Amino acid sequence: MGIHVEQFRTGGDRNFGYLCIDVETGSAFAVDPSNSPAMLAGFAAGKGWQVRYAFSTHGHQDHCNGNEEFERLTGVRVLLFGDRCPATGDSVADGAEFLLGSSRFRIIQTPGHTDDSICILCADALFTGDTLFVGKVGGTWSDDDARLEYRSLHERLMCLPEGTKVYPGHDYGASPISTVGHEKRTNPFLLQPDVEAFIDLKRNWAAYKKAHGIS
Repeated sequence: MGIHVEQFRTGGDRNFGYLCIDVETGSAFAVDPSNSPAMLAGFAAGKGWQVRYAFSTHGHQDHCNGNEEFERLTGVRVLLFGDRCPATGDSVADGAEFLLGSSRFRIIQTPGHTDDSICILCADALFTGDTLFVGKVGGTWSDDDARLEYRSLHERLMCLPEGTKVYPGHDYGASPISTVGHEKRTNPFLLQPDVEAFIDLKRNWAAYKKAHGIS
């Protein structure tokens, strides 16, 4: 029993979308259906899973461009940070919890890449959107944004159990999934000793990648 995660390559810039299923009841939520909403909706229908909720991890077009079609196919509105869930009346806010059959999941606000960035934690599965990738982190547009992202990473995500599985928003790393513990030990951005070094690595990432053979 417990939960099961299905990962989908939805197109775009190596985007990932997800279904997270409560195995006991077949209740599911979708994350970032983006470029291929019919792929996720059809897969869920074929398995007999009932999609109860859907979320975009942030408001960028490559994560939201399939939201209207997904709602048309499933009857489920895709929610962003600050939206109110029509099924429960609860807001998508930091710390908000939603029931999923016999399981529950929690919203974690992680500003930095965007002000509205969220991650979603269900049991040992963490859907990180563009906040955390495998071996990398989300882009930021100013030093202030980078400082926010640094805090989100260290204060909101790296404090989770090391076995927590990381399911990123794009296939940018050496593998499609990771764990919090692996990222702590290997992600260059998370190994920086302080926020200034983190910002410096962001500024010099192209040179760092070339020097270390990172694609």
